[in-house]
Amino acid sequence: MVPMAQPKMQLSLILLLVLVAVAVATPPGIADHPSRARCNIKKYKYCYNLEHVCPKFCPGGQCTVNCVSCKPVCLDGTSAPPTYTPPSPSTYPPPSQWENPPSPPPPQSQTPPPYTPPKTVKCTNKNYTQCYNMKHVCPSSCAGDCEVDCVTCKPVCNCDRPGAVCQDPRFIGGDGTTFYFHGKKDQDFCLVSDSNLHINGHFIGKRNENMRRDFTWVQSIAILFDNHQLVVGALKTSTWEDSVDRLSLTFDGQPVTLPETEGAKWQSTKVPTVSITRASDTNNAIVEVEGKLKITAKVVPITEEDSRIHNYGITKEDCFAHLDLGFKFYSLSDQVNGVLGQTYKPCYVSRLNIGATMPVMGGDRDFHSTSLFATDCAVARFTGVNEDDSFKGSEVAGLSCASGMDGRGVVCKR
Repeated sequence: MVPMAQPKMQLSLILLLVLVAVAVATPPGIADHPSRARCNIKKYKYCYNLEHVCPKFCPGGQCTVNCVSCKPVCLDGTSAPPTYTPPSPSTYPPPSQWENPPSPPPPQSQTPPPYTPPKTVKCTNKNYTQCYNMKHVCPSSCAGDCEVDCVTCKPVCNCDRPGAVCQDPRFIGGDGTTFYFHGKKDQDFCLVSDSNLHINGHFIGKRNENMRRDFTWVQSIAILFDNHQLVVGALKTSTWEDSVDRLSLTFDGQPVTLPETEGAKWQSTKVPTVSITRASDTNNAIVEVEGKLKITAKVVPITEEDSRIHNYGITKEDCFAHLDLGFKFYSLSDQVNGVLGQTYKPCYVSRLNIGATMPVMGGDRDFHSTSLFATDCAVARFTGVNEDDSFKGSEVAGLSCASGMDGRGVVCKR
């Protein structure tokens, strides 16, 4: 048994010696990655002909040498093994959502704005029995400022009727044509002039440096008939509040005082045909001279939003309170004139460029008056008897008026 075991032991010893010899003869790392490469560019002396072992991560074990860096580079350009980049923690959902995702927050309860009932208006002319005293709701486009056209028995926005002047100031003539008349700030212009009726408007405004004209509004009007003078104006104010009355009224130089209650009425004892009625508690009144005219007069401010949209440049020192006015005329002659009055002539032919985006009525010189009470404009027609001249030029102290007129036969300015 012993002699048979010796040959096997000798064979094993021989194989072991062969493996050791191979391991000693082969440098470390060469056996596993035998591919080599050299730099063959002579100008790189520090690297030229220097042998490099190709990295094990190179595809097929093939590489070349970058002579500049004197490092082996895989044939596909890879110079370093790909690294593992773990996903960013931000890609994982937070722990609170692993098992029990949070429920969406309950919707916040919002308190609805207080309900404001729509404004209703009535026809107050008893001659129209089919419409008299019937209630109508103002259209949504002018929810707080309309009146009833008793003829059609429908509510109509004040500034959308013939004779209206709104915005900067926009007039709607008696012929239904819309136009603008800007005038000039701090000056007076003849709006209507007839044989026994003359109406001047005092314009306030603000200069726009980028334009060749002023932004203007009508602050007050003076109505002259027979030997009487009726003045309606908006008082100057800085901060606007609807509950504060800024309406100024005088008749023949005497202030008219009205309780701040809708429907409150004043009637002249001297001239019973003259009356003033509040259309709302403050800043809105109806002035009537029986047989001649009816005027709706509302004091309105220039709001911050108006100023922003139109670039008025209005500051908090003055909100340029002015008038929205609506005129109805009952006895105009064929010779009537004035910015608005001329549009009521039976044969009136407009000279406006109706195709323009903003048709402008010129002729400032023709309509300019030397004062609120003067009847000296170039187109004046007034011949009424004014026995008492003591009121001429006696403008109400502190009165600052802006323009706007609305209604049928209205001058409306907002």
